[in-house]
Amino acid sequence: MTILPSRLAGALAAATFAIGIAQGAHAQPIADLSPYFTPATNAVATPDEDGFIRRWLVLEPIAKPNRTNQGFTRDYVRNALATALPDGLDRTLPHDGQTIHQNGAALQWHALDASLFDVKLFNVAQSLGKPTYGVIFWVTTVINADHDIADAHLAVGSNSASIWWFNGVETSGLYGDRRMVMDDVVSPRVTLRKGRNVLRGAVINGPGLSDFCVRFVDDAGVPIKALTITAR
Repeated sequence: MTILPSRLAGALAAATFAIGIAQGAHAQPIADLSPYFTPATNAVATPDEDGFIRRWLVLEPIAKPNRTNQGFTRDYVRNALATALPDGLDRTLPHDGQTIHQNGAALQWHALDASLFDVKLFNVAQSLGKPTYGVIFWVTTVINADHDIADAHLAVGSNSASIWWFNGVETSGLYGDRRMVMDDVVSPRVTLRKGRNVLRGAVINGPGLSDFCVRFVDDAGVPIKALTITAR
């Protein structure tokens, strides 16, 4: 099954991109993150009925102006994300409410539960009054397994390009001007280790909507759901 933003939403996003650039690409804030997110609680989360992971730590977007997504080649994306890697993120897990400084801006981490299977990063930025176009979003979460699962695969879709690291190892890359499609890229085998596993990703986008979806599947493509998810 293919999940795409509506053509109307895409057209509106493209039409307003130039306006966003002229206004510093800052959306008008709304009251809160609903209906797409709720603040994560201390209750343990699990994958949804289709195996998608909905609990994430999301960093407010880092400005990276790009007037088009056509140039999101492998080399460009890797270099852009390497220079925008928040200090220490490759070694430690951030926490809800933590503030970092990146490119002269103070950015905060938010622990969120997505209401839908696709995590709508555009709406995070919009709700917080942050840049919505020409941005990089960093996300991370903790996947807990009660036993080793050796035949796992990371299945990812994103709008636009993204790279994903599992337990510190680069696992999946999505490049070019693409829309969010469920299971667009499925990684080679990875092992979900018994206990804590850290999943980290970065999504880069110019004009248009930004979102992603992630789940683990087995060799047969069946969602792996016997997991718990925390943001710490």
